[in-house]
Amino acid sequence: MSAYPKLFSPLRVGPVELPSRIIMGSMHTGLEAHPDGPARMAAFYGARARGGAALIVTGGWSPDPAGCLGPHPNVFADAKTAQAHRAVTDAVHAGGGRILLQLLHAGRYGQHEAIVAPSPLRAPINSITPREMSAAEIEATIAAYARSAALSAEAGYDGVEVMGSEGYLITQFLARRTNRREDEWGGTRGGRARFAIKVVEAVRAALGPDRILMFRLSALDLVEDAQSSEDICWLARKIEAAGADILDTGIGWHEARIPTISQAVPRGAFTEAVRQVREAVAIPVVASNRINTPDLAEAVIARGDADAVLMARPFLADAELVAKARAGEARRINSCIACNQACLDHLFEGKVASCLVNPLACNETEIVISPARSPKRVAVVGAGPAGLAAATTLAERGHDVALFEGTGRIGGQLALACVVPGKGEFHETLRYFENRIAETGVDLRLSTEADAAMLAGFDEVVIAAGVVPRRGVIPGEDHASVVSYADILAGRHVAGKRVAVIGAGGIGFDIALYLAEPDDAAQTEPAAFREHWGIGAAPRKTSPVRQVTMLQRSPGAMGRSLGKTTGWVHRIEAARAGIEQISGVTYQGIDDAGLHILAGGEKRLIEADTIVLCAGQEERRDLAAELGMGARPVHVIGGARLAANVDAKRAIDEGVRLAATI
Repeated sequence: MSAYPKLFSPLRVGPVELPSRIIMGSMHTGLEAHPDGPARMAAFYGARARGGAALIVTGGWSPDPAGCLGPHPNVFADAKTAQAHRAVTDAVHAGGGRILLQLLHAGRYGQHEAIVAPSPLRAPINSITPREMSAAEIEATIAAYARSAALSAEAGYDGVEVMGSEGYLITQFLARRTNRREDEWGGTRGGRARFAIKVVEAVRAALGPDRILMFRLSALDLVEDAQSSEDICWLARKIEAAGADILDTGIGWHEARIPTISQAVPRGAFTEAVRQVREAVAIPVVASNRINTPDLAEAVIARGDADAVLMARPFLADAELVAKARAGEARRINSCIACNQACLDHLFEGKVASCLVNPLACNETEIVISPARSPKRVAVVGAGPAGLAAATTLAERGHDVALFEGTGRIGGQLALACVVPGKGEFHETLRYFENRIAETGVDLRLSTEADAAMLAGFDEVVIAAGVVPRRGVIPGEDHASVVSYADILAGRHVAGKRVAVIGAGGIGFDIALYLAEPDDAAQTEPAAFREHWGIGAAPRKTSPVRQVTMLQRSPGAMGRSLGKTTGWVHRIEAARAGIEQISGVTYQGIDDAGLHILAGGEKRLIEADTIVLCAGQEERRDLAAELGMGARPVHVIGGARLAANVDAKRAIDEGVRLAATI
């Protein structure tokens, strides 16, 4: 019997029957506009189809130039584009899956000068004000949706998903927040919904009865002056009547100041809102956002919150997610940790998306893991993220690998971070690597500090020894009140009631929030999350357990180096926790009275029971220097290679890429 009977029961979606209820959701990958886009998309989506994804949704394609997200055209409106996509659909069908083309008009979210919207109102996350659409332009845009839908059939797609959520054009028509029109496309609820309904009707007619029409509906807007729950359920029924086969649900607008997919959001935080939509219609309804394990997916369906679940980033993390779940091997799944570092952050930096825990994602044609031509004995020193990735990939390729770790557990900095609020997902990555070590046959040697003598018999050596916290930055650091961030996170020191945190990078924010609110359930329990962020009521006031002051040498606002799509959450949380922030600091010394600083031209004493150093790290390269570059290769990766801005994304990427070449 299946471990997930609900998840792997068939689901009728319009003209087809899906063999499972896990749908791979839409993600912008950056491959859409890449010169080798069709080939790389074919490899990416094809791998997910072979891994068991029964239905896949592409990243968003605009029906016309005005709807593009960025300045580079990403338009699906001509036969040449449709023909190029044949490589994608053929790869998915060869893998046994089905695939939908997502049609997305960005409206006022577009990052180019030609953007349009129902009303000329600038989005708070955009510097460009849109032009108001005329009635003729609205009709032309509906026709463009229909044209793209017809072309999708020529490209071999099994249907389309119409993006009607997250604050894009269709949502902008639906909400008073963005639609101030008084003509037939605005005013009343029916007028504001007219555009969405007409788009669905036109797309349905263009697709015919043999292809799937999915509509992504906002189940919860999370912005002011938008749709109510009653409005959303009313719209769901209208979209069903217009011809949709299935409703996917999105949560929040991109401009909402409530997190929806980051680590700060508990798993399954929004399925209660999805259930309301499901009860309003007869067609299948899909739940999304922070559903990253088959166990949770099974529970969501079993309790009636949704008919299916949509996972997007989890398919970046593991192309074989569905196959592993079907086989009852969920422990082998490389789970999404909701970090956004290599997916969404990459896109905002103009890069191709990938995945922190799986660098192969979107790089299937760039990083090839193939059997080693000449197996070697390879030593890997350090079982942090870089060492774990290198060791298991080397062993997968057929090398004889020994992994040396000086402590009694794997994980390095990743294991330390597990205790930080919202970063408990890192336990999933450690669980994954523990299984990878066992199944690939890596010889793991814990509590073993490798030295040159131990490594004498190996053909190649990989140094992934990581970093140590930087010391010697402030006079008086030897005072008893001074500890490193590692001491705090490892539990070797318990902070006092008054804490000064020196450094305001990612580690500094983690430490400050951990010490101010160490046991906040808002990151793990949906009800506490909704209360904390004020979903449906005023936000719950927090009562920090410690008085925390953050300090940094550089002037200006703190947190500028944090993730582009998650940093704002940390900044909001720090403000709510009452964490004082002082920039442009000169550190003068530490003594029994506390931390002496110069800020704004004035001397100041920060009275602190505990002073935590988060002022950077230094490379652990002593063993690499001792081994030198003799007859055998010695490779240095991760934090040991470069401590500046070290993170698990870069470490795992370097480990996998190196291991693919040895």
